[in-house]
Amino acid sequence: MPTVDVYNADGKVVSTMELNDSVFGVKVNKDVMHEVVVNYLANQRQGTQSTLTRTEVRGGGIKPWRQKGTGRARQGSIRAPQWVGGGVAIGPKPRDYSYRLNKKVKRLALKSALSSKVEESEIIVLDALDCKEFKTKQVADMLAKLNVTEKALIVLPENDKKIVNSARNIRGVDATFVGAINTYEVLNHTKCIILKDAVEKLEEVYA
Repeated sequence: MPTVDVYNADGKVVSTMELNDSVFGVKVNKDVMHEVVVNYLANQRQGTQSTLTRTEVRGGGIKPWRQKGTGRARQGSIRAPQWVGGGVAIGPKPRDYSYRLNKKVKRLALKSALSSKVEESEIIVLDALDCKEFKTKQVADMLAKLNVTEKALIVLPENDKKIVNSARNIRGVDATFVGAINTYEVLNHTKCIILKDAVEKLEEVYA
């Protein structure tokens, strides 16, 4: 089992903790992580892009010149795709890009992402983080004492709006909770700051 130090909000080591191999020590599967990240990004697409076809562009209701005898190429409408200001021949239309993946694939990808963070020593376990009010400075001070200057993801055991809203004002810092954590968020942040209770909950859910 991998062992990590447990820090307090002042950046001091207060204890150590053994992580469960079935969650934080699995063999990293890059192909599965890539598949899940592509799925996540596809599901985030709004799919609202739209172009006008030749039937939807305004104007062009009359044949610009007669069919024969002018010496010019025959044309039926000034709104055909080859004309400037004409319609788009095969352009994008609103569509749904989302698709579903097997739950086992998602679980394996998340375990692989967490395990890769452990291998690269990019996981910081925090004993507790109490925010009694909406205060960005408190979260910023905690990150400074932990020497975290890169993009960071704070993982909470439960949704705490005070911490989530306080963290989102800091550039590159996001906060989530065990019930909403996903592979993309873990991989998209350099450091992963997980509360001790959240580690236990992750092991309980995914082990």
